[in-house]
Amino acid sequence: MAEDDLLSQMLHAWRDDIESVPFPQFSELLIPRQQVRPRYHPGGSAARVTNATRRTDA
Repeated sequence: MAEDDLLSQMLHAWRDDIESVPFPQFSELLIPRQQVRPRYHPGGSAARVTNATRRTDA
């Protein structure tokens, strides 16, 4: 029982220590500007996509 009391005291001391630190407060949320991809141009070169799961033993 004495060990349980010691553990309880340690837990309470730990919680008091954690709760004594104030939670940060933000007055304004700043979100960085997102990068924009260039638009697709139909006449430009396009990468060819192949099906990697295609059977070769046909």
